[in-house]
Amino acid sequence: MTDATPQPTATEAPARPAHWGRVVAWSLWDWAVQPFNSVIITFVFVALYLTSDSFIDPDLAALPESDPAREAAMAQLASNLALGVTVAGVLVALLAPVLGQRADTSGRRKRWLGVSTIAVIACMLGLFFVEAAPAYFLLAVVLIGVGSVFGEIGGVHYNALLAQVSTKDNVGRVSGLGWGLGYLGGIVALVIVVIAEGAEWWGMDTSNGMAYRVIALGCALWAVAFAWPIFAFVPEATPTGRPRVSLLGSYKRLWDDLRGLWTESRPTLWFLVASAIYRDGLAGVFTFGAIIAARAFGFSDQEVIFFGVAANLVAGLATIVAGRVDDWVGPRTLIIASLSGMVTAGLVVAFLHELGDIVFWVAGLVLCLFVGPVQSASRSLLARVSPRGKEGEIFGLYATTGRAVSFLAPAAYAAAIAVTGAVIWGTIGIVLVVGAGLVAMLFVKVPTR
Repeated sequence: MTDATPQPTATEAPARPAHWGRVVAWSLWDWAVQPFNSVIITFVFVALYLTSDSFIDPDLAALPESDPAREAAMAQLASNLALGVTVAGVLVALLAPVLGQRADTSGRRKRWLGVSTIAVIACMLGLFFVEAAPAYFLLAVVLIGVGSVFGEIGGVHYNALLAQVSTKDNVGRVSGLGWGLGYLGGIVALVIVVIAEGAEWWGMDTSNGMAYRVIALGCALWAVAFAWPIFAFVPEATPTGRPRVSLLGSYKRLWDDLRGLWTESRPTLWFLVASAIYRDGLAGVFTFGAIIAARAFGFSDQEVIFFGVAANLVAGLATIVAGRVDDWVGPRTLIIASLSGMVTAGLVVAFLHELGDIVFWVAGLVLCLFVGPVQSASRSLLARVSPRGKEGEIFGLYATTGRAVSFLAPAAYAAAIAVTGAVIWGTIGIVLVVGAGLVAMLFVKVPTR
């Protein structure tokens, strides 16, 4: 920006025929790595295994669940896990835009994506060795933290490659297909887990956490099986021609580029801020949704997994369909409409909760109709307005701004519960964050088509 002639945005690039083989190859990466998020982090490995009493002192684990000493040990377990996730988030915020910028400069987005993918797979393989004992807890937290960092960094380069496989006329559909396949990949992986559990793991010895360790191994093999097409069939980006600089120099260049955004493309900068707010609200939905289902509506562990399957199915199909709407009405309009739907569904969950779990099933799934379209349209909007050759850096900033406000949803959720004394009202805290992002988005003026 400040050290080179401004480049045209993705939407100003000459249109070229869509190569749908490359589109599918690109989209399969999301399908390949999604189990790390849905199975490992959200629904199974962390929620049902790593935060269980297998990882506290056995003497404390033998105490009744209501015993203060046992409760304190379980709380410390959750706190240590949160600390590891926080450190990972800080690393992502510091590294994402600079690594994206350096990949843009060198024309090596696929190489960085490959390094990140291999690292995530290695972390999932490592989780196979996490036995059900306190001594293995730190290993698990480190592996999940490192996997999270490389997963986010990989996502930056993956998003930047969207410009390599789409045109200004189909970027919404392509983005929607990728995100939708990610959700559907999470579903298939969760269904496999449910089937294996129902079949009692076909007689396998599941002591010492073996069932969960095999799940981690399966997720790693899943990623190996489906991640390779993007490296075989998607073309690499061309170098931008900007001079290469040191890592420290990359931070100076980042600052210069931010100043350039402020003067040349301020709406893009404001979109990064607004999207950071509502994306943290979306993160709150994923983080606390299962907790609300279990504690406010009485869902069992199996019911939580069933809801996760249904939620991913609804979100995945809705996202694929919404990709066409994106290309038709524009991503900004789709984002605003979807955020409005999320706020409405969230309010229904909170204020009609006394009607029973049917409210969570119906309103919760309605809310999931809008989550995927928001995520996909946000990516396509940023791809449309990013200067050509700087997509990696811009998507890196997208990751960084999201991390910078990642305290909003947890703080609002905790505050709502502290004031009301009931978990269900934590929903209102999440809704408030999503609503704040919606209001901020109304003031963002970017190209709609």
